[in-house]
Amino acid sequence: MDDRPRYMISVAADLVGMHPQTLRIYESKGLVTPQRTAGNTRLYSEADLERLRLIQQLTTELGLNLAGVEQVIRLEEQIRRMQRTMERLERDMREAIAQVHKQYRRDLVPYDPERAQLVRARRAPCRQRCQAWSEPGFAGREATPARSVRTWTSRG
Repeated sequence: MDDRPRYMISVAADLVGMHPQTLRIYESKGLVTPQRTAGNTRLYSEADLERLRLIQQLTTELGLNLAGVEQVIRLEEQIRRMQRTMERLERDMREAIAQVHKQYRRDLVPYDPERAQLVRARRAPCRQRCQAWSEPGFAGREATPARSVRTWTSRG
């Protein structure tokens, strides 16, 4: 919709089928805000004309008073803001999901059963494993590639 101000009050009133004084009243109530020239002449844009048509429809067809019209317009603006927020959040969510999928692809290693070899690790006796788990500072650490392999030695 074109937001450039083009129409003086008399032309705007003719285009929407209202009296110029009605447009002034709507402006004083804050329902429409035309731009002003340096000489303080009101200039209405296409967006202003659409707003005036909406006001006319709400008052004539639905029988709302100006307070009701103000509420409807305020709620419509709130809905538009919420929709923009939802669209932004959905876009951010999709980008985050795409990043997670990229990370999965980077972390995946192709498995070839013909080239894979079975490696058997020798486990330490239970007493030694229990001692290693009870070492100070060991509990609560996350296993990182550097810490995921431990060497078991006999303390004896």
